[in-house]
Amino acid sequence: MATSGIVGSVKGLWRFPVKSMSGERLDKAELTERGLVGDRAYALSDTETGKVASAKSVRLFPNLLSCRASFVEPPHLGRELPPVRITLPGGASATSDSSDIDRVLSAYFHREVTLARSAPDDFTIDQYHPDIEDVDPAGHRDTVIEQKLGSAFFDQAGLASPVPVGAFFDLFPVSVLTTSTLDRLTELRPQSRFDERRFRMNVIVHAQEAGFVENEWIGRDLTIGDSVRLRIALPDPRCVMTTLDQGELPNDTDVLRTLIRYNKIQVGHSGQFPCAGVYAVVAEMGTIRIGDRVALT
Repeated sequence: MATSGIVGSVKGLWRFPVKSMSGERLDKAELTERGLVGDRAYALSDTETGKVASAKSVRLFPNLLSCRASFVEPPHLGRELPPVRITLPGGASATSDSSDIDRVLSAYFHREVTLARSAPDDFTIDQYHPDIEDVDPAGHRDTVIEQKLGSAFFDQAGLASPVPVGAFFDLFPVSVLTTSTLDRLTELRPQSRFDERRFRMNVIVHAQEAGFVENEWIGRDLTIGDSVRLRIALPDPRCVMTTLDQGELPNDTDVLRTLIRYNKIQVGHSGQFPCAGVYAVVAEMGTIRIGDRVALT
């Protein structure tokens, strides 16, 4: 079990300006109680269903992960967010402040969508559960279910929400993954590519210990650099998104099967899920930089 003290350093920082699109790798990031400034600032809203578009909705939005989103200039705390440029596969692009952004996106996805800045109060997606045994404790396989996310998830569960109404986060404002977990998965299944991009985490920690070290961080505080402190809340349950192709990464359901076999653990009171990484809330704000030391307290 990990004890208090330095556990590693920041290897990677990721911001995802548009939910379920590929994001930006950063050298530094400002962190507030709402996570990285600009993270999940936008999402697509499906006009027909009223639901938020997600790469987990593999049948309706199969190419969402292949779209790339980046701010035209770095966002800063306390300022209006700059526009986001969305680049579609093939190279066509449009910015969030352009008058035809919704038309461009609707034409690409062959569905009427709008680029939204705020999630609805009943934030819901269509989530596909792949035909894989034990991926879902409720037993769903090869089917689509309506899934509440964000504050709507916690409201439905009768719990206080760690994210505000209108935020596009799945459950928590920050996510953390270690290189030790990626290395261990690669050892267990060398035929698959356990690239950090598959997991869409905010902070990648180059960890000193081996194995699924984040599992031992639940309920502890993680300090990063001179000022940032994260409170580790829960293991991060993984879903079909980790298996999807993006860029040169192929579709690979064995990514999820490996997690089911080797790191299926209890998540709160919800049951056992295949996990990789952890969710966190921000206890103390500040700026994170590549190379910052990471300590467990």
